[in-house]
Amino acid sequence: MPNLSVAPPHRIQLRRAVTSSFVGSVIEYYDFLLYATASAVIFSKVFFSSLDPLTATVASFGTFATGYLARPLGGVIFGHFGDRLGRKRMLVLTMTLMGVASFLIGLLPTYAQIGSLAPIVLVVLRVLQGLAVGGEWGGAVLMSAEHATSRRGLWASFTNAGAPFGMVLSTAALTGTGALLGEQAFLSWGWRVPFLLSIVLLVVGLFVRLRVEETPVFEAAKTEASRQKAPLLDVLHNHPKTLLLGVGVGLSAFVAQGTLTTYLIAYGVRAGFPRQDVLNGLTLSSALAVLSIVGWSALSDRVGRRPVVLTGAVLMAVFGFVLFPMVDSGSTAVLTIALVLGQSVLHPLMYGPLAALYTELFTTRSRYTGASLGYQIAGLGAGLAPLLFAQVDASSGGGATTTISVIIAAACLLTVVCVLALRETSGHDLTSVASAATPQTGAAGTAKPSTT
Repeated sequence: MPNLSVAPPHRIQLRRAVTSSFVGSVIEYYDFLLYATASAVIFSKVFFSSLDPLTATVASFGTFATGYLARPLGGVIFGHFGDRLGRKRMLVLTMTLMGVASFLIGLLPTYAQIGSLAPIVLVVLRVLQGLAVGGEWGGAVLMSAEHATSRRGLWASFTNAGAPFGMVLSTAALTGTGALLGEQAFLSWGWRVPFLLSIVLLVVGLFVRLRVEETPVFEAAKTEASRQKAPLLDVLHNHPKTLLLGVGVGLSAFVAQGTLTTYLIAYGVRAGFPRQDVLNGLTLSSALAVLSIVGWSALSDRVGRRPVVLTGAVLMAVFGFVLFPMVDSGSTAVLTIALVLGQSVLHPLMYGPLAALYTELFTTRSRYTGASLGYQIAGLGAGLAPLLFAQVDASSGGGATTTISVIIAAACLLTVVCVLALRETSGHDLTSVASAATPQTGAAGTAKPSTT
């Protein structure tokens, strides 16, 4: 197929696309991460009340992990149709699925009311959440990246920035409800309120999302896309090495995310900190992470994706060994510093540039599927790490933080190796319908700065 170029879209559509991606991501991750916080501080008491506290925490994190296990499947399903039918249609579907599933969690009877059926239905709804967020991310990133005519790392990063902002809203909703109602009322029925609010956010999100046009890159390739029967086969057959390296690049960012935003909450409460103090630290670090993700991603437009991600992986590997001693200090101030340093400074170095990087790895005809699958497989680290760490902690009687730090460092080492094996992607031309995965090279063979 000839190497067609697409005319730059109007700036208004870029602003709408970025706004839609950010707002949609905030809403999706509000719902998805609301469950993460609830699994750490509430669900063990509400849905697994027949178990001892430590075992209940493991079981609660297990249901949390099922959402991450479903995310790659969501990426494949919605990526398939997103590559064939368009990005916008899938984003409307994923947002609706997420909002309804979260709303139903807010209506779910507890273990005390319907017994073992309660956690079973909880798992089913969590799987639906996983399918939704698995399909959401790829489409949202492509809506921004494929509309952008410059500074692709910056514009694509707003999708990733929506995740910590969603965490801010979800944590604030839980803590605010708990503060207003008190412990007994909160555990009895108050925890449902933040989930029920999902239906309101869904209406707002759909209003914003429906105003965005399909990406010009996809429109130019629409005829070929309609004939593309299996984007997944294209990814697996033509880009298997790229897919595996992409998974390795993102894995440590998600392991760190699961550690800092989920496992550390339960660990901090068990270490003696009041739940509110831990959640306050998480809220502050999440809010600051929004700025860091955008900032580091903008830097990656200037220096490349690889240097930024490499720096974050190396620093996070070291930080993993001081994180738990800082929490064990017993000081709320030190705990807050640990959360801010980890989630607001180091994690965004690895996480921010991933939005543009994954987009730049695949061609237009299979970009939704490839980017979604790579990102969501790597995302298993965020779902499985808290479960693994809780099991390691339980088997050791609560003294295995060094082992956990080694696991974090190993994930970071894998990222370093995979980043070094990948070529720089910031010079890839997304407006090229036929060969978006082929880097532009200068005389020295290095990727030229992106102008698309």
